[in-house]
Amino acid sequence: MSDFIPPAKPLIGEEEIEAVTRVMRSGMIAQGPEVKAFEEEFSNHFGLGRGCVAVNSGTSGLHVGLLASGVGPGTEVIVPSFTFAATCNAVALTGATPVFADISSDDFCLDPAAVEAAITNKTVGIMPVHLYGHPAKMTQLQAIADKHGLKIYEDAAQAHGASLDGTPVGAFGQFAMFSLYPTKNMTSGEGGMVSAADGETERLMRLYRNQGMEQQYHNEVVGLNNRMTDIHAAIGRVQLTKVDAWTKTRQDNAAYLTANLEGVTPPPVAKGAVHVYHQYTVRVPEDRDGFAAALKSEYAIGSGMFYPVPNHSLKPFQVDVDLPETEKAARECLSLPVHPSVGAADLERIVAAVNTLAKAGA
Repeated sequence: MSDFIPPAKPLIGEEEIEAVTRVMRSGMIAQGPEVKAFEEEFSNHFGLGRGCVAVNSGTSGLHVGLLASGVGPGTEVIVPSFTFAATCNAVALTGATPVFADISSDDFCLDPAAVEAAITNKTVGIMPVHLYGHPAKMTQLQAIADKHGLKIYEDAAQAHGASLDGTPVGAFGQFAMFSLYPTKNMTSGEGGMVSAADGETERLMRLYRNQGMEQQYHNEVVGLNNRMTDIHAAIGRVQLTKVDAWTKTRQDNAAYLTANLEGVTPPPVAKGAVHVYHQYTVRVPEDRDGFAAALKSEYAIGSGMFYPVPNHSLKPFQVDVDLPETEKAARECLSLPVHPSVGAADLERIVAAVNTLAKAGA
């Protein structure tokens, strides 16, 4: 049998190992100069034009961003239900209420019309998720936010380097969180990076990540311990030098799949959007689960179901709301390997397997 093609694969090279060793030998292991350099380099690399704050996870990034934006008890933030639970978890952890809106069928991101319909007098913000690496409909969402006096908070966990009409993801909202988990388009081992629209939001995020202190023992707010270590920052700094090439490989792999797959619906790309393909997500209209099982057992090809259980159906958030596109996507979506370790022979195997299964009806 052929070697298994995993749905995702972290890429860690000798340069990252050497960077970690250098930091370990320096004796400065906790948050220090590596973190500061990583924050500046991240902002510059992706053209964000704003300050960035490094934290210990993407979820922490959302949490401190929301706290710095004044989100808390008695307020509501509109979120998609078709996303990883960290999105709504972060809202709930502030004491605010996540309000679920439907997604658009064409990009798996928040549907602006559904967002506007979900606004109440308690709504303070909208949190679009740039799902799978495709930017959300930011022009329409910003217009809705401006009309109702709301803020935009970006969940860019999967969208490093994505853009819309020339503006990079991460430069739209009051803040934007990028995840640096091992399977993301780039990693720091574990961690997150948060961009801030203004100096005060950035300052507050730095307070919240560090026990509420800017000056030691002079706590200004009730804070958290969400700092990134210099060890993780050193990994992230090396990955910044590689991520553009990896993104190009993801895009090339995606282009090959789109040109050759049959019997499944490939991921569309909106006009003016740069998709960075954290996941290459197709729709399998009939028996998606059986299709995935056959890919693995018969062809040694891994795949991912992101996300089969919508957040509004999860135990902590159960609410009776009609989200037909979300429910449909949860039944049909399947992510195929597209990561930079997928080579030409792998792509041919994936295409042959998917087309055979689609033709046979799995």
